[in-house]
Amino acid sequence: MKKIVWNMKFFSLLSRKHPILLVLFALILLISCGDDEQNIITDDDPDVVVTPPEDPGQNTNGDLTLEFAQVYGGSQDDTFHSVIATTDGGFAALGYSQSVDGDITDNSEQVNMYWLIKTDSDGNIQWSRTYGGSDDDRAEHIIQTNDGGYALAGYTTSTDGDITQNAGFYDHWIVKLDAIGDIQWERSYGFTGSDQLFSIIQTSDGGYFTGGFLDVSASQGDGNNGFNGSNDNDSDTRTVQHGVGEFWGHKLDTNGNLEWRRYFGGTNNDRVYQVLEAQDGGLLLVGASESNDFDVTDSRGSYDFWAVRIDLQGNLLWEQSYGGSEIDIAYAATATSDGGYLLAGDTRSNDLDITDFIGSADVWLVKIDDQGNMQWQKTLGGSNFESARAIVPYNQGYAITGGSRSADGDLTSNAGQNDIWVATIDSNGNILAQQSLGGNNQDFGYGIAAYQNGLIITGDTQSTNGDITASRGGLDAVLIKLQ
Repeated sequence: MKKIVWNMKFFSLLSRKHPILLVLFALILLISCGDDEQNIITDDDPDVVVTPPEDPGQNTNGDLTLEFAQVYGGSQDDTFHSVIATTDGGFAALGYSQSVDGDITDNSEQVNMYWLIKTDSDGNIQWSRTYGGSDDDRAEHIIQTNDGGYALAGYTTSTDGDITQNAGFYDHWIVKLDAIGDIQWERSYGFTGSDQLFSIIQTSDGGYFTGGFLDVSASQGDGNNGFNGSNDNDSDTRTVQHGVGEFWGHKLDTNGNLEWRRYFGGTNNDRVYQVLEAQDGGLLLVGASESNDFDVTDSRGSYDFWAVRIDLQGNLLWEQSYGGSEIDIAYAATATSDGGYLLAGDTRSNDLDITDFIGSADVWLVKIDDQGNMQWQKTLGGSNFESARAIVPYNQGYAITGGSRSADGDLTSNAGQNDIWVATIDSNGNILAQQSLGGNNQDFGYGIAAYQNGLIITGDTQSTNGDITASRGGLDAVLIKLQ
């Protein structure tokens, strides 16, 4: 950086002969110093890079500064699996709780209930609500809806309380709330087996699409209806060979009523963890597949990342597997600005699609286009275990969160057994900034959202020191704000 040096004799002479000129020179000097601090100078020096001013609504310097790490819950086990930045500048965190004390004020049953808190921008609880019945209810995903309310997605074994219908064991359960957390409607979908829901989006027509898995053996082939004239009584001839899981998507109208549903998979375990809407109004289902037959045409081995692209009527457009010979699981995905998608999860493979395996398990990123073609892939991590559970667009790249046990490679520290790990990456998957957050015990990140000035992360913790300075008892839900 060029510096301006002034001769003191010059200033002395100027002050005696031309005091007005002295004031003008002083103003020029102040302006020059101000520009220097902002790293904005003229570009006539070929050795100097001109940096434009930052958008005050975005943190573009790559740093991650911890604003707070707050725990929430009661004396039993509590967790958050999803978080959003709300339109009023606060946050909403969703998970499930067994507690009947502490921050949980409306539950008298010591069983898992959907648990939602609404906070201000500093993490102070504005309201806390639980939803469910007298059995096991586990919430996985929250979105803010077009009307300013919320939609919650998860699964339930309850048959009472807020649940009006259950077909047996776990069912998909969707709850629509208004802006203050009151239930507007709820819907259960499932059969007699373990049917679990992990993701929900609001579609461009104002309705919803959900993704999870179906125990198709227990359903005896039912679960495809409303698409191409099929119905719940049309058994799938593959049923006798199927395992316990199928990708299962539901298209709902604005009131949660079923328009159609369809499942995809093979003879083994296939599970959806994220659904997205494509630019053409179609849908993408992302998760993991253990199958190598029927709808799965190109298995890599063991569990693979598996993406299924369908149109808005539920017709299969393409499916594609990504991975190696070991276990590879995609837990999250986001749409990219070029019309493609970025998938995130973890891999234990060191062959086939994985070209730079680092440790016991790595975060694995796979960039694909809208036809399912892999454009690039990248592993992140250290010599131990890393996993990504959520990904969002952030600045001109992306941000991920999950868990880490390493203190080497791409990671610089580890506070305990397992830390919450957050990393920002550019559009090619290169790390811009990363940070491990946690204490002396188990800490894990499950949800992430971008807000105006940074990132908000949810997960759970058993730590009592380090970044986690309080414990409510058992497993605590945690909310972390970074700028």
